[in-house]
Amino acid sequence: MNGFASHGLDEGAFEDKTSISGGLRTFDAFPKTKPTYTRRTPTGGYTTLALSLFCLVLSISEFRRWYSGSETQQFSVEKGVSQTLQINLDAVVAMRCQDLHINIQDASGDRILAGDLLQKDPTNWAMWVNPKKVHHSGNTGDKRRREDMEQEDTHVAHVLGEVRKARRNYKKTPRMGRGTQGDACRVYGSLEGNKVQGDFHITARGHGYMEFGEHLSHEAFNFSHLINELSFGPLYPSLLNPLDHTLATTSTHFNKFQYYLSIVPTIYTRTFADRIPLNRTTHSPLASASTILTNQYAVTSQSHEVPEQSIPGIFFKFDIEPILLTISESRGGFLALCVRVVNVISGVLVGGGWCYQLWGWGKENVQGGRGRAKSGGEGMLHGRKEEEDEGESVA
Repeated sequence: MNGFASHGLDEGAFEDKTSISGGLRTFDAFPKTKPTYTRRTPTGGYTTLALSLFCLVLSISEFRRWYSGSETQQFSVEKGVSQTLQINLDAVVAMRCQDLHINIQDASGDRILAGDLLQKDPTNWAMWVNPKKVHHSGNTGDKRRREDMEQEDTHVAHVLGEVRKARRNYKKTPRMGRGTQGDACRVYGSLEGNKVQGDFHITARGHGYMEFGEHLSHEAFNFSHLINELSFGPLYPSLLNPLDHTLATTSTHFNKFQYYLSIVPTIYTRTFADRIPLNRTTHSPLASASTILTNQYAVTSQSHEVPEQSIPGIFFKFDIEPILLTISESRGGFLALCVRVVNVISGVLVGGGWCYQLWGWGKENVQGGRGRAKSGGEGMLHGRKEEEDEGESVA
């Protein structure tokens, strides 16, 4: 047929197939091209490598996103009944320990002598004031950096990881030199209080409450303080709270520091919220290796000088919100990950193939069809090649 077979080409590709397998070929959605009619180029090889690398990067990104999971925050009414609240405090006040009076008074009328339950160590004020490690109250210079650190401590994976590594105790007080008398007091420890609205006070001896003892001179008042840790619930020193590492200073003797705290019970978990085990008696959630029960709080503060008729000091007023915040981390199924990876790879390959074909088409048009002009625009099936061959054989 027009010299087709003499050139070693397969005429069987054009035959009508009457067998069953031949009939099924009409339903083939993936037509194949014979290797004889394909051509491999270096440009195609580079394009294939680039697309393969791009597919690998996207696949790794999808796997990391799947492995890290997604977080959801859910607010609900606190169903459990919890009667106590653990208060963790680690603060340094620029006054001697024997001159401080510390207590808690809550809405139920109970009064806790916190000074007898907390540890008080004499120290030097200069040993604790490090500008690189503290946040000055009222200074917005490092506010953005601190907010980023607090935001990091709200992710489930970070919280669970830090809790496993954290030592649930306080660091030792730095030693003073021999013969050095402390001009400050470090107050630290944990105590249990009622889970109701209350006030936590640090005042001077003989001021604020009726008690026996010497009346402290007003010249000794200096309520400059550094809060290293203030949290509610189980102690996790590695997690940053809004008042942690906060420094507040004053140059007057009669100054009042007030902090208003709104406490929200919080659960960090890697299970679904409705699957957290509950205590049969109190119906409150139970802590486990994948579930952490703690509290978050928001704080507003103010500081101002007061007249001598008022009571100077450091006052923490806290209120318990009747809501429960559950921050849960979930991870999709492995099958869903495989589907996403397949979609990404197929989309890149198909899109890359289209772009490569469009680029080749544009290149061919820009060159002006030089290849077709040289050959006269006639293919092998036109018959000119065969006529030339017949003429050469006759000659």
